[in-house]
Amino acid sequence: MSEPAQTKPSSPEEPWPVRVVSQKLGSWIARLGWVWVDGQVAQITRRPGNSTVFLTLRDPAADISLTVTTNRDVLDLGAPGLAEGARVVLHGKPDFYPARGTLSLRADEIRQVGLGELLARLERLKRLLAAEGLFDPARKRPLPFLPGRIGLITGRASAAERDVLTNARRRWPAVEFRVVNVAVQGPTAVPQMIDALRVLDHDPAVDVIILARGGGSIEDLLPFSDEALCRAVFACRTPVVSAIGHETDTPLVDFVADVRASTPTDAAKRVVPDLREELRLIRLARDRLDRAVIHLLDRERHRLDALRTRPVLARPEVIVEQRRADVAALRERAGRTLDHRLREAASDLAHTLARLRALSPAATLERGYAVVQRADGGVLRRPDEVAAGDTLRVRLAGGDLTATVADTSWAGAR
Repeated sequence: MSEPAQTKPSSPEEPWPVRVVSQKLGSWIARLGWVWVDGQVAQITRRPGNSTVFLTLRDPAADISLTVTTNRDVLDLGAPGLAEGARVVLHGKPDFYPARGTLSLRADEIRQVGLGELLARLERLKRLLAAEGLFDPARKRPLPFLPGRIGLITGRASAAERDVLTNARRRWPAVEFRVVNVAVQGPTAVPQMIDALRVLDHDPAVDVIILARGGGSIEDLLPFSDEALCRAVFACRTPVVSAIGHETDTPLVDFVADVRASTPTDAAKRVVPDLREELRLIRLARDRLDRAVIHLLDRERHRLDALRTRPVLARPEVIVEQRRADVAALRERAGRTLDHRLREAASDLAHTLARLRALSPAATLERGYAVVQRADGGVLRRPDEVAAGDTLRVRLAGGDLTATVADTSWAGAR
């Protein structure tokens, strides 16, 4: 295929040969130029009689590796005594080998990352994660009182696994575990622990996760300060307990976890309650409850006894007798009042009757007086009001008389 044809877009009718694809990949990769790379040494291969040294450089937080080629002198000068698992920073240029279709780095300078630089990096990462809120105590979740199942991430057949299982079952024999064994140091530790966290976090039966490892050097505990692992712990919906190393060991995952245990044994004590202690507390609570009930019954019994000694309950008829006496006194008082009122009313009536009788015309008639009326019923007061021959009615005390006027002269003469 001609060179112009190789620059045309590929198609089913005009595909690119493998060599063309390899050439294009090599040209694109060559544009990257020289770069500084940070990684962990997974393997070192030195061939006798050959000055070239082959390194397998691995990303600490991902399952990705890259082959590095360098000169023995460059390695001995920059990182003498380099061993597998060490962290390095190297200056290299990516090379793509078309014949094999492989990618590698050609390094001209290698520096082993010392303990001081590692600690400085961890301190910078710690400040970054703290600023993002991964250490915020407000987001930490409380542990369940009695988890149904505990997820345990630890090394296979490790002392940390034995300590957690033994102490947890000693405290609560019925506790259940789901153990996931992973590498707890080395280049594969971080990816395996992240995968284990994801598996346990998606298990609905797991109520709490313990991330445990025994003691070790700072370099051995570096995976537990990895940024990817810290973010994976932060993203878990299930509470996570960090039990890494000893009391003095404080990897960054301790700050992200919901609970930090000083040792794996301490993690077991924090996650499950002590059955004997809980039974003791139950007995104490029952004793307090019994004493409280007995005290309440005694107090109410004394109260009832005090009430029964009161006269109103000792002789209930006293109330009736007192009320009967009160009713009798009120009836007697009402009778006296009524009699008095009646006597006063009779006296008033007698006086009124006497006055009425004194003022009555009949009383005047009884004394000998008479009432003379004309025929029309009018009372006669003067003699000149009648004439001779008029008929008059004379009312006396004993009855009425009819009289005829015979003469009225005497009246006028008077």
